[in-house]
Amino acid sequence: MAAWQITIDASDGGRRIDAMLSAEIPELTRNHAQKLLEQGLVLCNGTAISKPSLKLKTGDVLSVTIPEPESLDIRSEDIPIDIVYEDDDILVVNKPKGMVVHPAPGHSTGTLVNALLHHCGDRLSGINGIARPGIVHRIDRDTTGLLVICKNDHAHAVLSQQLSTHSITRVYECIVEGVLSEDGTINAPIARNPADRKKMGIRQDGRRAVTHYHVKEHLKNRYTYVECRLETGRTHQIRVHMASIHHPLLGDTVYGRAKQPYSTEGQVLHAGTLGFLHPTTGEYMEFHAPLPEYFEHLLTILR
Repeated sequence: MAAWQITIDASDGGRRIDAMLSAEIPELTRNHAQKLLEQGLVLCNGTAISKPSLKLKTGDVLSVTIPEPESLDIRSEDIPIDIVYEDDDILVVNKPKGMVVHPAPGHSTGTLVNALLHHCGDRLSGINGIARPGIVHRIDRDTTGLLVICKNDHAHAVLSQQLSTHSITRVYECIVEGVLSEDGTINAPIARNPADRKKMGIRQDGRRAVTHYHVKEHLKNRYTYVECRLETGRTHQIRVHMASIHHPLLGDTVYGRAKQPYSTEGQVLHAGTLGFLHPTTGEYMEFHAPLPEYFEHLLTILR
């Protein structure tokens, strides 16, 4: 267990408490700071604080307790992983369609985390908790493509900071319904749907979400092959944004039509490009994953 005490000076007065904690404590991400607040492990002037948006004042004294990571009770499984790159700090993997990233109710085995535990053993970061060792960001079960995995907490903290400042390059390829006539940008906040907690939606009280899209090809005057560049990375962002302009992703039965014309096993979405600064060397690295076979087959059919 680690304990920190931070006194707020004039230059930091007015900052949010979650932002201050993640900036001052090297191994703490903003998400992790918010979890500590929820657990009552952050005191401000001796009083437990749970609200991440609390604005600090000059002279405030923060006391932070960071528990040791819980022992991991998730089975390692010998599942093949498509490793695009690996060193002592990170792995970049190309996730297949149908694989869940981390264990959750209904998916305790067969996940990427189960496979990573077999490949890496205990050499995975612990910042995101016992169910998500090494996981910095996620993609949906039926989305294919690139993810970066961290082997230690330093790498995790550095890459999480890049995610929070939107400096990581993330480019996706997808097929959407309808003919999208020109390139554009969707800037619409996203939050969880209060009526259905499994869905996201555009809500004015949501978090800022920006997607830049580029028309690559029109397909039989019924579909459009599109490239989406994420400026932010909200849950289901591309799926929600494209549906909001009446061009849902082909195969997406959640945000598009319940009955789909092709058997795609979920949305046609591929995380094809991932770029970031290496957490130790500072060198910019960019990786590319080719379109999966099912995606290429669909393009052939639709051309």
